[in-house]
Amino acid sequence: MLLLPITRELRESDLAQQADIIVIGGGSAGMAMAVRLAEAGKRVTLVEAGKSHKDIRSAVPALMSGIVHTPDFDWMYKAEPDASVGGRPDVWPAGKRLGGGSSINGMMFIRGHSYDYDRWAQLGASGWDYASVLPYFRRMEDNERGADDYRGQGGPIAVSEVRSRYDVTDHWIDAVQQAGFPRSPDLNGQHNEGVDYIQLSQRAGLRSSTAAGYLKNKPASLEILLEAQVHKIEITDGRASGVTLKRAGALITLTASEGVVLCAGALNTPRLLMLSGIGPADHLREHGIDVVVDAPGVGRNLQEHPGVHLVNEVAAHTLNDDSRGLAGVRSVLKFLFARKGALTTGIGHAQAFVRTREGLDAPNIQLAFSAFAFDVTPTGNLELRKESSVSTFVALMRPEARGRLTLASADPAAPPRIEHQLLGEAEDEAQLIEGLEIARRIMAQAAIAGEVTSEVRPGAAAVGAEALTPYVRAATIPMYHPVGTARMGAADDPMAVLTPDVRVKGVDGLWVADASIMPTIPQGNTNATAIMIGERASALVLEGLKQG
Repeated sequence: MLLLPITRELRESDLAQQADIIVIGGGSAGMAMAVRLAEAGKRVTLVEAGKSHKDIRSAVPALMSGIVHTPDFDWMYKAEPDASVGGRPDVWPAGKRLGGGSSINGMMFIRGHSYDYDRWAQLGASGWDYASVLPYFRRMEDNERGADDYRGQGGPIAVSEVRSRYDVTDHWIDAVQQAGFPRSPDLNGQHNEGVDYIQLSQRAGLRSSTAAGYLKNKPASLEILLEAQVHKIEITDGRASGVTLKRAGALITLTASEGVVLCAGALNTPRLLMLSGIGPADHLREHGIDVVVDAPGVGRNLQEHPGVHLVNEVAAHTLNDDSRGLAGVRSVLKFLFARKGALTTGIGHAQAFVRTREGLDAPNIQLAFSAFAFDVTPTGNLELRKESSVSTFVALMRPEARGRLTLASADPAAPPRIEHQLLGEAEDEAQLIEGLEIARRIMAQAAIAGEVTSEVRPGAAAVGAEALTPYVRAATIPMYHPVGTARMGAADDPMAVLTPDVRVKGVDGLWVADASIMPTIPQGNTNATAIMIGERASALVLEGLKQG
């Protein structure tokens, strides 16, 4: 594989030969796509706007809080003010390194619920039901728990147990069961409901991003251009023929004999489609862009998981205690010599998927428990609380709210315009409050209640839905799981941007594979699903090329 860092001006002669396929975006799905195509014998050029993933701040799990919302790692897209959370303009992250979101995220590895994929198929994405996607989930993972009918071993993404263990986490798991919810032997396996320890995308205590995993065995026919920002997809006579990109201050057009695969993520994929003339015709004309395909669904259907924290102080040993003084020194030594302890911590330690009411087809709430808690500083940064504390993040899994993404201008360097109301639907707010009340009920169970000394947020005085509403409206945040902005669906669905074989409708030789193609948002953190999409879509692209 030829890896071209930005050390000099790019010339077309830098590329060994014309690519068969250009892949735009080396993130969670794009890396899987590019490597699988190259393994199949295709000459692939992967174009990535970010830098290399090889940075200690990305590799050491506990340093993740210092790379999200940091311009060197994150595009830091600022959304429009959200009236449902008091007019706050949230910052929506997007990975700016090889590996994309998998290089900056909290590393929680969760596949979602079988219901979600069967629902995709019901909505017109045939071939994306759970039975059809399961082999690709298995192919991508190297699961520490071993292989079975549901789990895989030997794949590029290491899936590991939490290597920072705290007794209070075990007590919380017991409390969840005392509150009436089942113990799942494996939330990524047959039973996608109940409580279990979190699994992480890590290998030996270090982050296992798609860049780290898929590039361990680099195909010779894969070339990677770093710090190369695509301006548009070139479309000639109705077919994607290449890309125009900017690198080292120079514009260059690269061509591909068989087509282009767009894997830029849910925030950038619709932006690049519209810059290339594929999108709502009236909107494109507003910005002076020639319409290639009038695709009204581009940028619509934006979905995100909203969530809110329950924070408790506890009379128990937590990661907050291991982060300072001599304990902090011991944590560093434990990491250096054993790859265990506080510095291996991801975003959480245990989680539960629960139903807050009867009649639901699947769990509607995710409870992610962390044996630590943060405070927000006056400057908006996060810092670990000085007191022994734990937090339960309560997230709504299948929100009804839908937003949209549009162009701010025709300038390829301009960020997209993101409009989304996290609590724009009353039903979403109601379910989130129900989840918060369940999280509180768990902390009151005998297994853990004796260790709880206070409720920091929202505070014990806020009792009942009416009292909790102001807190939820002020404290709800996005989980950084945007999906759905170029969704796939039936060929006759006017709002579907793609057919189920991930082809862009109206353009030959152009495919999309990333979180933007999801018809609906799945249960839990979305990174594993995005990687699966890269795996599954690579097989569809190869099959399509065989058929011509």
